Amino acid sequence: MQYVDVFPHPIREIRHTEIEMTDGCKLAARIWMPEGAEAAPVPAILEYLPYRKNDFTTARDASMQPYLAGHGYAVIRLDLRGAGDSEGLMVDEYLPQELQDGCDAIAWIADQPWCDGNVGMIGISWGGFNGLQIAALQPPALKTVITLCSTDDRYADDIHYMGGCLLGEQLSWASIMFGRNTLPPDPANVGAKWRDMWLERMEGSGLWLKNWLEHQRRDAFWKHGSICEDWSKVQVPVYAVSGWADGYCRSVFRLMENLPGPKKGLVGPWAHRYPHMGEPGPAIGFLQEELRWWDHWLKGRDTGIMDEPMLRLFMQDSVAPKGHYENRPGRWIAEPSWPSPQVARTVFHLTPEGGLSPERPSAGAVLHHHSPADVGMAAGKWCGYSKPGDAPVDQRREDAGSLCFEIDVPEEGLAFAGDAKVHLRLSVDRPVAQLAARLVDVHPDGRATRISFGVFNLTHRNGHDRPEALEPGKVYDITIPLKHVAQALPAGHRLRLALSTSYFPMIWPAPQPVTLSLHTLGSALELPLRPASSLDDGLPAFGPAEAGSPPPMEQLADPESYFRIVENAAQGEIQLQIADGGGDTRLLTNDITMHKQGYETYGVRLDDVTSAWGHTEWHYGLSRGDWSVRSETRTTLRADARSFIVSAELRAWEGGELVTEKHWEERIARDHV
Repeated sequence: MQYVDVFPHPIREIRHTEIEMTDGCKLAARIWMPEGAEAAPVPAILEYLPYRKNDFTTARDASMQPYLAGHGYAVIRLDLRGAGDSEGLMVDEYLPQELQDGCDAIAWIADQPWCDGNVGMIGISWGGFNGLQIAALQPPALKTVITLCSTDDRYADDIHYMGGCLLGEQLSWASIMFGRNTLPPDPANVGAKWRDMWLERMEGSGLWLKNWLEHQRRDAFWKHGSICEDWSKVQVPVYAVSGWADGYCRSVFRLMENLPGPKKGLVGPWAHRYPHMGEPGPAIGFLQEELRWWDHWLKGRDTGIMDEPMLRLFMQDSVAPKGHYENRPGRWIAEPSWPSPQVARTVFHLTPEGGLSPERPSAGAVLHHHSPADVGMAAGKWCGYSKPGDAPVDQRREDAGSLCFEIDVPEEGLAFAGDAKVHLRLSVDRPVAQLAARLVDVHPDGRATRISFGVFNLTHRNGHDRPEALEPGKVYDITIPLKHVAQALPAGHRLRLALSTSYFPMIWPAPQPVTLSLHTLGSALELPLRPASSLDDGLPAFGPAEAGSPPPMEQLADPESYFRIVENAAQGEIQLQIADGGGDTRLLTNDITMHKQGYETYGVRLDDVTSAWGHTEWHYGLSRGDWSVRSETRTTLRADARSFIVSAELRAWEGGELVTEKHWEERIARDHV
């Protein structure tokens, strides 16, 4: 990373200001702009998040916002209603109020004397989501969006559900927001009303996990905010970015295929990160790439960015399996459109002997399989952050509990880019069943690296909005879409397709153990083969990763951090145990000390997939001088054959005094999950 502190324009910063919404609620903003912008107005860039503009995201913001302001833009970091220093309550994600507030904020920004009336939005994850959602509402001043690690479909492709299966990550994410919603505004910014605002949040934010579990199919709850419901509503130019290790790479391809206006896509090897901080590397000069986009669409300059191919992908080379990569070897490839004319979708048939054949076999067999409960423990995180351990590790134990089919990589190698699909003819012995499919790179010495995966709830075979129980013994034709990836495999390796009837804790197990009967005749793997292209050779190189310097900070205590798979042989249970956080950090710019520490544990007995459970807890704290607050939140998720069972608690202290204690016990009926 190259730190840059000298910019074409000197910068003026407003650390805290308030923007009044049409209903009188005041949202808190932090603004960077070129000096003299009131006399020479500039375009504005909005990032709209619930993540606290003046403390927990300060280091990240310092890497980006001054850089953009120094290149001639007003940059606004806006706290959502009920988050950070903003008034009101935040009771769920992406509600109509949030989106209307975003439209009102854009109108306010465009009307300021330092803004020339042109506004862009950028954001990663939450800010990437609401950027697309607000674009669909077409506020007049919004001229373009850069969306990173986001989705167009809140049900089919978000942290809640995948393929109609309940993601274990839903518990994780709900718990993170449960903890964050206990944090008060900063008294230095909002004054004496901080305490009333804090108590209101803890009383009224609610238990989001319950909300999400009450909607296990694709209903109106999830359709709201899913721009795939009507692509035509997003008329502004969109630049969509993600990474193969991120949970959200699939949306880039759908956006490229369906958005009606100008668009570009970029997918690197990265996890859930901005690409200038991208890990696994190589990180790129994304802030320079951003400026090319903003200059083109907000300043009307010809930067050449729209003359380049629509979609740029990082074609990964083979690597040995491990839980964390600092860098991934590979090369950049170019696609002129999506679907790409350079990709040949090619079918490999499953054979009774466990092979993958380009020729359709003349005969087949019925193969029976039931996976043990530990299949999935080596899966890593659905949404990776490139934290040590959160990538999938060696798949050999997973493969031993799966039904596997293989093909030798040919002498010329094998490369594919896009979404593989698994077409299966099958029956099961239960009314509710799910399958996981994995593509695995098998090295000559037997080590096995997961390339991609997909999961599917078989009761959703006719659509995620209308699940139907399976008829035991009846044969169905099912297609499982896998995550997009661009991957090259060398000669001497094997490509393996592994199928399992469970994949915990990536997805919550079915209500009863399932036995799969797979008909090999009529079952196949469809690969998007992609040879080298002359377009690849003409791609300009990205610049070096640049960023603004980090703010002065003091690390007072390191976080507890681990990612481990633990087997209790005496009790026959296996667990995934995770610790993550920020420890104790003091920001010297505003003399605030932040504490952040979280834990996740997922366990299951090896002889019973229905024994699965998950437990999370988060510890947060803020202090300055003699002012201090802290909170602890805990959530446990279990299930029986009929219901999901949630237990949760919240405790918060001001100084040494307990000021809030709340408990929840909820039972939510299972809906074909």
